[in-house]
Amino acid sequence: MTTTTEIADVQSSADTRQIAINKVGIKDIRHPVRVKDRSDGEQHTIATFNMYVNLPHNFKGTHMSRFVEILNSHEKEISIDNFKVMLREMAVKLEAESGHIEMNFPYFINKTAPVSGVQSLLDYDVTFIGEVHNGEPITYIKVQVPVTSLCPCSKKISDRGAHNQRSHVTVQVRTCGFVWLEEIIDLVESQASCELYGLLKRPDEKFVTERAYDNPKFVEDMVRDVAGMLDRDDRFCAYIVESENFESIHNHSAYALIERDKEAE
Repeated sequence: MTTTTEIADVQSSADTRQIAINKVGIKDIRHPVRVKDRSDGEQHTIATFNMYVNLPHNFKGTHMSRFVEILNSHEKEISIDNFKVMLREMAVKLEAESGHIEMNFPYFINKTAPVSGVQSLLDYDVTFIGEVHNGEPITYIKVQVPVTSLCPCSKKISDRGAHNQRSHVTVQVRTCGFVWLEEIIDLVESQASCELYGLLKRPDEKFVTERAYDNPKFVEDMVRDVAGMLDRDDRFCAYIVESENFESIHNHSAYALIERDKEAE
């Protein structure tokens, strides 16, 4: 009878092709997580993980089961702090010099309509991104915020109305201090022509329509205004701000991006 100690470890066997692999691991594995919530303490959600490590040229394969073991050991509250712990743990368990984790999940905020006060949930796409090299982790928070943008040119040249559209403003930040996800979302929404709501009554619809009309923004305005807010907040060390406007009078999107690393300047 074959015992456990006699089972061959094929992944750890030698490889003679002399070709290292930059990333190897598991992709699109879903796992329940609990994320810090400014209003309720924590929020239960489902995250999709991508987890990779480097593989030296002399090893045939990596131990895929260890990635899942790491996820199962961190099923409680997930934050940027213990996300860093996961990165280090992954590199140690997989005996790797570098590693990469992406954790993407929907995050919900209960929003109150501006006039009627009715409440509804609005979802935001959030990703925690982490890299570890020689035991030193670097983490990023990426949030996609849907907003309304109204065209300043259309408002200027039209006698009746102005075209507007839904836009996605995506902010990826490296932080120097604790930041709530809600704070990043609030920052972006404050710079849009108007924020979005899951539920609006007629008085609310009138309010948001007029709010957008009074606050027109080009895609260039959107990224510059969000970048200006990030520049003034010392908790953000580096950022990438993108805005994509899904044009209502064209069959294409308008797009702009600003990237800055404050610590590298």
